[in-house]
Amino acid sequence: MVMANDSGLAFDARSTTKVGFLLLDHFTMIALASSIEPLRMANQLSAEELYSWNLISADGKPVTASDGLILTPDLSIEDNVEFDLIIVAGGVDITRAFTAKQVSWLTKQSRKGVKLGGICTGAYVLAYAGLLNGYQCSVHWECLTALQETFPKVNCNNKLFSIDKDRLTSSGGSAPMDMFLNMMTKQHGPKLSNAISDMFICDRIRNESDQQRMPMRQFSNVGVCTPKLVDVIELMENNLEEPIELDELANFVDVSRRQIERMFHRHLDCSPSRYYLRLRLERARKLLKQSNMSIVEISMACGFISTPHFSRCYRKHIGVSPRDERKIAWKGEVPDALQVDKNEAIVYIPHAHDALNTSHSEPSYGSISM
Repeated sequence: MVMANDSGLAFDARSTTKVGFLLLDHFTMIALASSIEPLRMANQLSAEELYSWNLISADGKPVTASDGLILTPDLSIEDNVEFDLIIVAGGVDITRAFTAKQVSWLTKQSRKGVKLGGICTGAYVLAYAGLLNGYQCSVHWECLTALQETFPKVNCNNKLFSIDKDRLTSSGGSAPMDMFLNMMTKQHGPKLSNAISDMFICDRIRNESDQQRMPMRQFSNVGVCTPKLVDVIELMENNLEEPIELDELANFVDVSRRQIERMFHRHLDCSPSRYYLRLRLERARKLLKQSNMSIVEISMACGFISTPHFSRCYRKHIGVSPRDERKIAWKGEVPDALQVDKNEAIVYIPHAHDALNTSHSEPSYGSISM
């Protein structure tokens, strides 16, 4: 018996669903664990082998996660093993974490009719391979800007996860668990998925309508904003390429310009224009580090009137020029001042310090002021 659902995803509910996880360099452990643990618990609670899973790498050799821990895979992409579903496990530095060989292998799997998915930033690789064109796609918010700009044929969204026909994509953290629990509900009914949720102390199973919580207070040290302030910030976030004047923003949310200024100073300790500029610069930072767009294209995409103006603003607020930012990201030329010195550290903790040293090229590095 084949069970299907509204999205067109279908599995044979009477046989074991074979899931393969393609581990990319620096994949995030939490996303992988959030995917595998529901499969394990489904077998345990049902007393049947409803699911099997294997870890896969390009060459069968161990893969290092973003936290520095190393996992030994079961298979390489050269092994002739059949899967019902293959999930690309992505993580940090996704634009450089995969190879043409892995892309070719995923394309071959698609031609064979294997269902494909991505967790955390794994959807970026599927998009690069052209395997998400026309599909709804969810990806970690940190990667969303680059994916939208680089692959316009992909229908990116801000949902926790998306199940669209034979594609399953999820943002990071614990969101893959919700994606797999929803898949299980469609395969085996809600009783099993609810029982798994209870075992993992989840208060509810989130669905495809749930959104990621976007970091609209990246530069704020407070956790509560008024509804009107949230509305203004959402307008800013949705209009980065063509910034809206403050008077227009005030009209949209039905408050005065002066009220907006007071709200920003009270809750965010900065002016509306400064906050808006920071949003645009942070988007530019992501594009510099995650895309091949030229600096001219990035300046236009982020609403700057000219490239020199963009460069001046970037250097003033970020501390380096756009050109140097890209050099750090793509050539790995990290200033010595940022490196953790093994000899000078009182206690050198390999996993933590190595993870920090390799994180400097990430768009999120240093984005929160402590």
